[in-house]
Amino acid sequence: QVQLVESGGGLVQPGDSLRLSCATSGDTSSTSIMGWFRQAPRKEREFLGNLWWSSGNTYYDDSVLGRFTISRDLAKNTVYLQMNGLKLEDSAVYFCAATFRRRLSGRRSADYDYWGQGTQVTVSS
Repeated sequence: QVQLVESGGGLVQPGDSLRLSCATSGDTSSTSIMGWFRQAPRKEREFLGNLWWSSGNTYYDDSVLGRFTISRDLAKNTVYLQMNGLKLEDSAVYFCAATFRRRLSGRRSADYDYWGQGTQVTVSS
């Protein structure tokens, strides 16, 4: 089991930056992939990017490539989502997720077994 707690959301203006944190606890040594998703009202949950735990490699959806960056601090058991150049359409609830399973793309919600509660990001002028 893994517990995930997101933080760092808030109200920002277009063009601002924000860093979200995902604090992990529990059996993190078994984690294979950590993912970030978001969900806006009346929309499906959207894949943003993921981090493959053993290699540290990261992958991003084209919609955020170059603006969003995933990183981790192993000492703090925390994964981060750095978001730059925020746009109005980035407003959503942001979730981190984890899976122990392997041989996955890690780009689908169904690939993940553990989810945080989400943190709200609102971009408004």
